[in-house]
Amino acid sequence: MRHRKQGRKLGRKSPHRKAMWNNMVTSLLLHGRIETTEAKAKELRMFADPVITWGISVHALIAKGDATTADEKAQIIHAKRQARLTVKTRDALDRLFTEIGPHFATRKGGYTRLLKTRTRKGDAAPMAFVELVGLGPTFAAAPAA
Repeated sequence: MRHRKQGRKLGRKSPHRKAMWNNMVTSLLLHGRIETTEAKAKELRMFADPVITWGISVHALIAKGDATTADEKAQIIHAKRQARLTVKTRDALDRLFTEIGPHFATRKGGYTRLLKTRTRKGDAAPMAFVELVGLGPTFAAAPAA
């Protein structure tokens, strides 16, 4: 019995799952929208929302620029280090703190949306899009590398 056991195992060992969630969160932040299976999409929300919360928590301090105090700079560094545990690329981390954090600053949760799309041809797995709410189609385009 799995009473009070949180999370889906998805047929993977825990290090593989952790790496998969980190990669998926990073891709979501970079591209704004990703397609995956419904089970992964539902579980991904639990990992993406706390990372976005780190970006929101210090957006006002980052906006102050040079007027930040030493304590505020320490808060910014702490938030970036915490987000860096999940977000694996510099581009995604920069986008989190410069674009995504300020965009969701007035919102109290619910940063991601699930859109059920199709059934995958090979194994008939139900597929879904996971996207960041309220970000336009220009954001969802691939970043310039």
